[in-house]
Amino acid sequence: MRDEEKDQRVRPGWPRVALGALSGALAGFASLAVAELVAAAVRPQSSPVIAVGGAAIDATPAAVKDWAIRHFGTNDKLVLQLGILAVLAVLALALGGLAVRFRRVGAAGVLLFGGIGAAAAVSRPDSSSLTDALPSVVGAVVGALLLYVLVGRLTAPARSKAGESGSLSEEGAGGPPVSEGWDRRGFVLAAGSAAAASVAAGAVGRSLNASRGQGAVTSRNKLVLPSPQSPAQPIPVRAGLRVPGISSFVTPNADFYRVDTALVVPKVDATTWRLRVHGKGVQHPRTYSFDDLLRRELIERDITLTCVSNEVGGPYVGNARWIGVRLADLLAECGVKPPSRGGPADQLVSRSVDGMTIGSPVEDVMDGRDAMLALGMNGRPLPFEHGFPVRMVVPGLYGFVSACKWIKDIELTTFDSYDPYWVKRGWARRAPIKTESRIDTPKPFARPKAGTVMIAGVAWAQHRGIDKVEVRIDDGPWQEADLAAEDTRDTWRQWSLPWRATTGGHTLTVRATDRTGVVQTDKRTRTIPDGASGWHSVVVTVE
Repeated sequence: MRDEEKDQRVRPGWPRVALGALSGALAGFASLAVAELVAAAVRPQSSPVIAVGGAAIDATPAAVKDWAIRHFGTNDKLVLQLGILAVLAVLALALGGLAVRFRRVGAAGVLLFGGIGAAAAVSRPDSSSLTDALPSVVGAVVGALLLYVLVGRLTAPARSKAGESGSLSEEGAGGPPVSEGWDRRGFVLAAGSAAAASVAAGAVGRSLNASRGQGAVTSRNKLVLPSPQSPAQPIPVRAGLRVPGISSFVTPNADFYRVDTALVVPKVDATTWRLRVHGKGVQHPRTYSFDDLLRRELIERDITLTCVSNEVGGPYVGNARWIGVRLADLLAECGVKPPSRGGPADQLVSRSVDGMTIGSPVEDVMDGRDAMLALGMNGRPLPFEHGFPVRMVVPGLYGFVSACKWIKDIELTTFDSYDPYWVKRGWARRAPIKTESRIDTPKPFARPKAGTVMIAGVAWAQHRGIDKVEVRIDDGPWQEADLAAEDTRDTWRQWSLPWRATTGGHTLTVRATDRTGVVQTDKRTRTIPDGASGWHSVVVTVE
């Protein structure tokens, strides 16, 4: 009988392999739940899913990132995290099935993945301590032990059935023991207890993570922005056209696009926030608190921002009223001079609390445009998603070379001596926003009725301004559109054109001309390395 039992344990049947896979899934779930709990005590960003996700983003080629943003939009981070969880689930199932036959190998596999998570956590740019490895390490140890225990119940020695009512061996009642093959009761108890404990650990971890950011939430809720000493001019009444389907001239905070690499939105307490200014040519290095900025002269400006990942006709552009302090004044106070005045630094590297680095031309930041450290957006403190407590806003530059959110550090350096995050991944060092335009209405594949159809949209060329917008119907001549009133040269401009639409299919195309006389090019380019270009067209069928 021992030979039969040994053979049964070496070559388990499919039912036990399936239960082994279930054991692997439970071990993986427990590992992540415990890691979440430990991360709440250490740092939310040290969670293995967040750490591995961040490392995956860093290692992803720029073209793949661009594809993800294009297809998933602002859900790209959610898709990534779900993908990581799906991969981990498959691996956990496989390790569990393997462990039924090779128990120690399966447990070692769990430890290996914990090591990968730990390595990812301590290698993140925002990691400052080896304690960031603890969530992955502790979670992996718990998961490995649990898998070892659960699989042990599946390969437990047989129990004797002799003497039990109705139990017969192959040789009749009272014969040798009959193998059940595994400890059913022990497995069910262990698996059920592990599942319940994992759910509890995960819930407590999430609750602690939520409470961890309560100080930041409180600091934002208590913040009352002072009236700016240099307020924005009232928006002209005719700046916003009353055309159904056109973008709102001012983009509400909730609708403003968000494109960044942060899997977890940083929540920074304004009362403890600090900004350090240092580096090449900084004669008076300084560290500023949030209150220091509030005591400075505040300016308020309407500025349109555009993401470099915005495809022709894409949604990643928005207009808001920002309030903050002049960045040029703050730099000058620290003794910084632009290159045109003999300054040794031509690049300003801003660093975020999550480790992101963004390089901006010092000359552009200090050339008189309304570059600012923004504290407010559309009359309210910055939303956490958009950089609370402080972010950079620089008119005329794509966000990846100017719009550092959750900023904590400004270093003056040179383009030759340092490549920030996006430059290392193939994007341009300098990236002024290109002259672009978009048709908002009618929408692609719309079916308007014959007669007068209003074609309308927006055009932008931040810090240069829009001078003219033209629309072409099919292959006909360009027709000049009516421009709405201009707010400032740093904001987008709405336009419209009434069209006598005839039945059938039609292609509508738009192009803009900026105030320097540059006509928007028809040459289609990708977003990489310095922004997309080309004319936006929509196809409609008039009924």
